[in-house]
Parts: sequence; C-alpha cells; structure tokens
Amino acid sequence: MNKAVTIKHGWRAQLGLRYGLRANRTRLVDRKQYGPLALQRPFYPEGGTCHSYILHPPGGVVGGDSLEIDVRTYAGAHCLLTNPGATKFYRAAQGQRAVVAQRIHVGKGAIVEWLPQPSIFFPGAVADVGTTIDIDGGGRYAGWEINCLGRPANGERFDRGSLHCATRVRVGGELRLVDVLRIDDPQAPGAASGLRGLPMQASFLAAPCTEKHRMELERLLHHSPGREYPHPIGLTLVDEVLVVRALGEQSEPIQRLFTLLWSALRQQWLDKPPCVPRIWST
Repeated sequence: MNKAVTIKHGWRAQLGLRYGLRANRTRLVDRKQYGPLALQRPFYPEGGTCHSYILHPPGGVVGGDSLEIDVRTYAGAHCLLTNPGATKFYRAAQGQRAVVAQRIHVGKGAIVEWLPQPSIFFPGAVADVGTTIDIDGGGRYAGWEINCLGRPANGERFDRGSLHCATRVRVGGELRLVDVLRIDDPQAPGAASGLRGLPMQASFLAAPCTEKHRMELERLLHHSPGREYPHPIGLTLVDEVLVVRALGEQSEPIQRLFTLLWSALRQQWLDKPPCVPRIWST
C-alpha cells in the first residue's frame, strides 16, 4: 500500500503507526501506508524512546487532498514524532477543500510527544484540520500545533480562503477539551476577539497535568527568556489538560517558547532531559 494514488480532485494518503514496548525499547510494531505519506526509519537518540519523522513527499497540500494519520501506542511505549519541515497548504480551486485527520491514541502507561513543524496556509487555502487525542489510564501526551496564516515574510496576508481546525482531547474515555479555530471571514483575524491582526496562532497541550505543572510553566513564562515574548500568551489548566496559547508574527519565536515549556515539563513530568529532534537543526 505504498504506491502513490491520486483521486479525481487530489491525493489521498493514509499512514497508520503502531508502537509497542519490546525488551525495554519502544518499537514500531506495525505500519500501514497508502499514498504519499511515509515514515523515516525510526531511531533512538536517547535509549528506549522511539523518535520518528513523518514525511509528505509532495511537499504541500492542495484543495481535494485527503491525508489521514493514525498513531497508536500500546502499554508502556514512548514515541516522539515530528516532521522535517513546514506543511504548506496551497491555494485551492473553487469548491475544493483539503482535509487532514490526525488520530493519536495513547495506551495505558504510554507516552506520545507530538511536535510537528508549523503549518503554513497560503492565501486562498481552504482546509479542515482535525486532531483527536485519546489518552488511556496512566498515559501521557504532550504536543503542539503552530499555524501561520499567509506568508508574513513576503507581505502576504490570509485575505481569502477558510480554515477550520479542531482538536479534541479525551482522558480515560472522557471528553476533556475541544479547541477550535475557525476562519471564514478574512477580516476576522484582525479583530480583538480574533488574532489581533497577527498571522501566527499556536497551541501547546499536555495531559493529564496538575496545578503543580501549571504553576511551573507559569513561573518559566515570568522568569525565563519566554518572559521577553512580545505577543499575547495564555496558560490554563482545564480538566487535567494544560493549554498554552500564543499569537505572534513569526514561527521561530513560538517554537522556541514551546520548546522551552516542553523541555521543562518533560523533566518534571517524565524525569527525562529534553532531546530536541536533530532534524530541526538541518
């Protein structure tokens, strides 16, 4: 199922990944691949934790494309997933939407770290991006989504198109959080109740967390380089889901901020030092 397949109005691709614990090391125990989604060979820069890079060879998403990523970790497994570069959503032809569905299931006592590079939505892009995170008892999840509307470096605003993003988090089968970003009116991002005219919107989520975790990240935001971040940041704890939201003008400062928070939470939460994916430095 690894032959690229086109459908009438775009690419259809699916990637199913299953991780299990084998002899104290997390292994990719099953992979199903259909269309232009692939996985680089897993590697182990920090012992038993499996690092994986998801690849999308076409390099961009257009209207009519349908991408599905399904990640499942079995009891005790620990995986970290990222990708080599930004995901680009290009201008769509009239009446065509790009659809991305991401499902992450964290098994009992398992850990998933989901750290994708930013998504860039070009002017005229039309996209639905849905992420569902299910965490079983004793499982832990930490991850982020960073969205860039338009191409601010080129002076391009997201002045046409639409974007619907929804993230759902369940802990022990119970729905704990629904986080939605919906942009249909090109003027909406400029509103005070929207993105305040800023092109970057990002969310960092971790669950299950406690008030102690929230206080630690709040301390970092006030007594670290993150304090110098010049744009709005929000930090909340909702039914054991720690949520950090940020607005900005560029992706790099947001990614540095989130990496700082993730690193601190990892040391406190998992008792493991941060291991930043090497692909980010290439």
